[in-house]
Amino acid sequence: MSEAGLFAAYAAIGSMAVVPIYFGSYSSLVRLPSAKPRAHDEFAEFSDSEDEEDESEAVSSEDAYMFPVYGSAALFSLYVVFKYLKSEWVNLLLTAYFAVLGVAALAQVGVRLGKALTGAKLALYHVHLVHRHKTLVHVRFTNLHLGMLGVSLVLTAVYLQTRSWLVSNLFGLAFSFSAVTLVRLDSFKSGMIMLAGLFVYDVFWVFGTEVMVSVAKNFDAPIKVVFPKQLFPDDGKLQFTMLGLGDIVVPGIFLALALRFDRHQYLSAIGYRKGGALPRQLGGRHRGFGFPAPYFTACMGA
Repeated sequence: MSEAGLFAAYAAIGSMAVVPIYFGSYSSLVRLPSAKPRAHDEFAEFSDSEDEEDESEAVSSEDAYMFPVYGSAALFSLYVVFKYLKSEWVNLLLTAYFAVLGVAALAQVGVRLGKALTGAKLALYHVHLVHRHKTLVHVRFTNLHLGMLGVSLVLTAVYLQTRSWLVSNLFGLAFSFSAVTLVRLDSFKSGMIMLAGLFVYDVFWVFGTEVMVSVAKNFDAPIKVVFPKQLFPDDGKLQFTMLGLGDIVVPGIFLALALRFDRHQYLSAIGYRKGGALPRQLGGRHRGFGFPAPYFTACMGA
């Protein structure tokens, strides 16, 4: 095994950790509200890159305290299940679950990427189900959504058939990006509690027991990113370096908070007030404007 191949693998793993954190952090920045609220058209004809905001999940200090508890309960439950049930059946259920999540995550990332790159207004289609003048279901989508859904279904089928490590990495990157975008710490206090608690969680379950290692060996699902230590080994058998998604998502959530704080500091410095008129420094943009990011840069470098 060559040192060059090993260094290339580590570089690839590092890149796959940085990419979802960096772009997920910027994706977590919400659009600044207008002084004059935009007219809301329930049945709008077109969609653009600014008309959607995904619902985020706020993490408070109380939630952060419970992260290690919930994580420990889930981990030990999986350990017990794998120990007393056939791993093939358990992995079949987990694969089905992650396949559904993978389709949704890949489609969402594809749509976000397509809108960000093109900025195009797309024709909107509506599925509206009403009962007695009450809306039960209202789904809006574009041709881009349908296209990305089709691509996601094809990739999921390829993964189920081949267990390709490349497709597994795509799932892992999509999961990480979505988590960093949607899970938002409400304060640095919550972030520090979460990081400290999960540090103790890792130390206990990895070094104090066999539970984490046992589950990792039996768990066959896209919960990590991997890269071969040597792309073309002499014996034809690939050996992988790997990084769990938790090691991407947890620091990524904290970095996204740092970036939002940087933007808040910048907006305060130029005199912006929520719901007020946009300062001239923003050039009329509610989103996508540049600003100094010292806290984000320092945390990313660390």
